[in-house]
Amino acid sequence: MTKLQVRAFLYQLGCFAILFILGRFLVATYTGLTGLWIPMTAFIAATLISPKFQAVKTKDGEKLFMKWIFIKGIREIG
Repeated sequence: MTKLQVRAFLYQLGCFAILFILGRFLVATYTGLTGLWIPMTAFIAATLISPKFQAVKTKDGEKLFMKWIFIKGIREIG
């Protein structure tokens, strides 16, 4: 794996983890769900909402891109 692929993986993991923890707290606090349904619901929500990062080799070299449901199109990162 290249340096940018590792960075994309860590960004993806970090965003998912933050959204999962936040989602788990919100689901547990504001819904009547119990047991395994709390982390399952938080997992699905975090998977759908978290941004997707990908390292792509272009003619100018390798670049890092991000796609997110709340932003139109694909953005280049750094």
